[in-house]
Amino acid sequence: MIPNKTTRILIVDDEKMNLKVLTELLREDYTLVLAKNGEQALKFARQKPLPDLILLDVVMPEMGGHDVIRQLKEDPLTKEIPVIFVTALSSTGDEEQGLKLGAVDYITKPFSPPIVKMRIHNHIRFVHHHRLLDRLAYLDPLTEIANRRRFDQVLVKELSRAARNCTSLSVGMVDVDFFKQYNDQYGHAMGDRALYQIASSLKASLERPGDLVARYGGEEFALILPETDAPAAGRVAEKARRAVENEKIPHTISSVSSHITVSAGTATVRFTGRAGEQLRETRDGQTCEHTVESLMLQADQHLYKAKQNGRNQVWP
Repeated sequence: MIPNKTTRILIVDDEKMNLKVLTELLREDYTLVLAKNGEQALKFARQKPLPDLILLDVVMPEMGGHDVIRQLKEDPLTKEIPVIFVTALSSTGDEEQGLKLGAVDYITKPFSPPIVKMRIHNHIRFVHHHRLLDRLAYLDPLTEIANRRRFDQVLVKELSRAARNCTSLSVGMVDVDFFKQYNDQYGHAMGDRALYQIASSLKASLERPGDLVARYGGEEFALILPETDAPAAGRVAEKARRAVENEKIPHTISSVSSHITVSAGTATVRFTGRAGEQLRETRDGQTCEHTVESLMLQADQHLYKAKQNGRNQVWP
């Protein structure tokens, strides 16, 4: 992997000379963020985009490197960021302690610039490979959008967030009309190509970065629409339906249209009352509990209604 400026490295050291040496060594290959103490290190480590790697001095006044890494590893936002200790402490015990706290490497001062560059390069390469594998684990290989695993993970997170912030959350279920007949008529290779095209059009129809479209299974797709009420969810689903229809993928034996169409059902939960009341909504003076299962069941029931009413439509 060739180093590039999209990779961010946070360098933490209270000595200006050390910061200068590491900056001169790495600035041509990486984007650098400099911190002169532990407090700054924690602040910059939590700012997005998060650092890809942290070079952390051990001996610093007020808050040393060991205290910094403890807090980094306790924070869900920063616990996965790899940390390399850069320090004059060179005993086996010091190195063992640093590694036990979660450091991935230990570089002692004075250091050899070529060795430091190669060690950092190797760790950055590992970070990028790890992230690539993580993305692939949540990607549907056929359509190249999120898979069911990713959908389930995000939905749990967004439902909890909606309950915590007292906002609305909508989901949508989208099903390709008469897709079995399409496969029978055109073959599975064409069916796979059609699913890829449908997924791309659904993804393009979503406007906000927080919205998600995933392949739910077979010819079914699912949408997650945070902070979206029922009328807005209907509009988004209708836009998605039109986007697929506008692809004009031939489907001559469909009883709905001469092109591939989709049917969709949406469901919405709206949390009210005090912030932090988990998974509850006030309705006519009563509270009802919401779960991922109940929300998806409602969306699926509405999808069935859309099919019952003639397909190629959104319900409600």
